[in-house]
Amino acid sequence: MAEGEARSIEGSYGARLWWLILGRAVVALLVLVAGVLWARGTFGTNIGNSLQAIKPLIIVVALLTVLYSVAHLLWRNYIFQARLQFLGDIVLVTWLVWITGAVHSPYTALYIVVISVASLFLGPRGALITSIGSAAAFNTCSLLLLNGVVPTSVVPSELSLANIIQTMGLADISFLVVGLLAAKLAERQLYTDVQLAEATRSLADLRALHERIVESIRSGLITTDLHGQIYTFNAAAEEITGYESKQVKGHNVSMFFGVMEKQIAVSMQAAASGEVSPRFETDCLTESGFMLRLGFSIAPLFGESGETSGLVITFQDLTDVRVMEETARRQDRLAAVGRLAASIAHEIRNPLAAMRGSIQMLRAEMDGDSDQAQLMEIILRESDRLNKIVADYLNYARPRPAELKEVDVCAMVRETFKLLKNSPEITDGHSLKEELPRESVTVTGDAEQLKQVCWNIARNAVKAMPEGGNFTIGVTRTDANRVHMTFVDDGCGMTPEQVERLFEPFTSTTGGTGLGLSIVYQIIRDHNGTINVRSRLNEGTTITVELPSS
Repeated sequence: MAEGEARSIEGSYGARLWWLILGRAVVALLVLVAGVLWARGTFGTNIGNSLQAIKPLIIVVALLTVLYSVAHLLWRNYIFQARLQFLGDIVLVTWLVWITGAVHSPYTALYIVVISVASLFLGPRGALITSIGSAAAFNTCSLLLLNGVVPTSVVPSELSLANIIQTMGLADISFLVVGLLAAKLAERQLYTDVQLAEATRSLADLRALHERIVESIRSGLITTDLHGQIYTFNAAAEEITGYESKQVKGHNVSMFFGVMEKQIAVSMQAAASGEVSPRFETDCLTESGFMLRLGFSIAPLFGESGETSGLVITFQDLTDVRVMEETARRQDRLAAVGRLAASIAHEIRNPLAAMRGSIQMLRAEMDGDSDQAQLMEIILRESDRLNKIVADYLNYARPRPAELKEVDVCAMVRETFKLLKNSPEITDGHSLKEELPRESVTVTGDAEQLKQVCWNIARNAVKAMPEGGNFTIGVTRTDANRVHMTFVDDGCGMTPEQVERLFEPFTSTTGGTGLGLSIVYQIIRDHNGTINVRSRLNEGTTITVELPSS
């Protein structure tokens, strides 16, 4: 038996022993009250004399109650204490019977009470021993009467040999029969208690095993009722979503998977027909605000009677898988762009340089206000734009190696804002705001490349607000030695499809070359960071960049 279980049984028996001590005192008090009521009746003077006789017994019971209580507090052998107390009870009842009429005492029935209570505390064997002890004590009183020893409360004329022997025999039979019945009931109760304890232990073991299995599953597992209210949320679910079990219990499961009526209907139909439960995917926001891609399946949860009582939802974090797939697609495009840039870069830039030089020479010989001069200005400006596009292609396809050192992110943001405020794209309708901590926040990275990240994202945000708007850059340090940079604008926003393709080459939402954010993504990846985008059409965009702290 385990130590904890043994301690629990010991504590339970100690509590029962307190009830025995208290019950004995209550019975003694009831005996005194019954004696008072009897003495006031019309049953003769002997009862009144008996009442006076039992007063010392009440005092003895009170003293024994105090003694038993002290012993209970100081001595932890509760079973031996119970045996001693029942022995004392037999002696007390025998004394009470002797002083209130011997074999004719109305308190003889108290022997049966002692035997019955003993079966509850001492079991079948204790009940039999108590019944034999009670019979022996009562027989002692009878034998004393037969030998002429008569208590003062007994009238000698009421005694006869036949009457004493008859009463003694009936009492012995009664005590033994009660002892046998009590022993049988105690044995059955003991067997029932053992079965109940084993069933309880098995149930507890099964429940513990079930909990260990649920907690050991590496997939997130949620169980709900039929209304979608969560009541089980395993450790893997906590790890994936960032929420603790106590935070989500009682909440609706739609906080993670959105509206699921169609998915539940399809899953229930598949379960009813014996088919494999279909898989679904959805986006989920963690407690810290990051977007996850979850793959999940739904199965019915059956009750003991076989009816559907709820839902079991298992899910996995597919974010890394989808990121890897997206990264592979971008790498393929990057390789294609690299090959294209390597083959045409010189073919474009060399003729372009010659063309630009020739136009500049012709422009110098013309009047500055003529139509031909204005057309040449257009050619020079467009050639510069074409040269910039080629340069962006080359930067994306063949970025220079990063020069890693400590970079103050807050200083970098301030410098970006300074450049942005002097940009011709900023109007009076634009509001620029910095949310930076007082202390410096540093990361390990290439300063020029990280400045390019800030500048490209900031310019895209401004272009998304052509009529003006609010743009905020915030910097925070998390507990996981990571630095968060958030870029928030309330511009035109993007559709989910545009967000999905935002970092792909040649994809632009603001009319540019479509390489600015592709370069940003590549720089962040090279710095072992992550970038997350949340946007809604006509409601603005939030871009979160996470970098490892230095």
